[in-house]
Amino acid sequence: MTRKDEATERTCIVTREAVAPDALIRFVLSPDGEVVPDLRRRLPGRGVWVTASADKVAIAERKHLFARGFGEAVKVAPGLADRVGDLLRQGAVAALSLARKAGTAVSGFAKVEAALEKGGVVALIHAAGADGDSSGKLDRAGRRRKPDMPIVGLYTGQELDLAFGRPNVVHAALLAGPASDNVLARLRYLARYLGRDGGAGAPSIEPDTEPNEASAEP
Repeated sequence: MTRKDEATERTCIVTREAVAPDALIRFVLSPDGEVVPDLRRRLPGRGVWVTASADKVAIAERKHLFARGFGEAVKVAPGLADRVGDLLRQGAVAALSLARKAGTAVSGFAKVEAALEKGGVVALIHAAGADGDSSGKLDRAGRRRKPDMPIVGLYTGQELDLAFGRPNVVHAALLAGPASDNVLARLRYLARYLGRDGGAGAPSIEPDTEPNEASAEP
């Protein structure tokens, strides 16, 4: 008798390992035969699966494994791994923007500091390359509240500006709520894909959940 979890496993065309779909990225063919990522797993047609990491996608492209997986000649535009990463980053930015609109994301040193004092912060966010002194002060305050608080350094300053709709965003905080949970899920997935932790010397953002696809499309 086949167990339910076994029935839903998919095989990576690079590693040949059968794992849960959450650990993979599905690819399909466009009408003109080009390999495209199907991050939401909703596009029609036959799909092939690759472990959700940039290096595995790059290997699949370099070794022409997509043609083998689809069983026919395919087109793969150079830089597929980077394009997938860009889509995942866009999804993480969109999720943060939704959290801001939902009232569970605040930005600015003073607002983040006030939120930490009030309680309810579930994660700190700093723009990549942010000033170490100001980041460190917020990090220490956050860890006093929650020793294992995620501290995220995956967003660029430009991405934070886009998410919050204003310029020069350096520091932000996520407050408890479903929208923030979705942000963290997307960041975990992105961190796993990039082979990185949350950055900023923080506890790792482990890729243990997948994003809520209904909340913010890539």
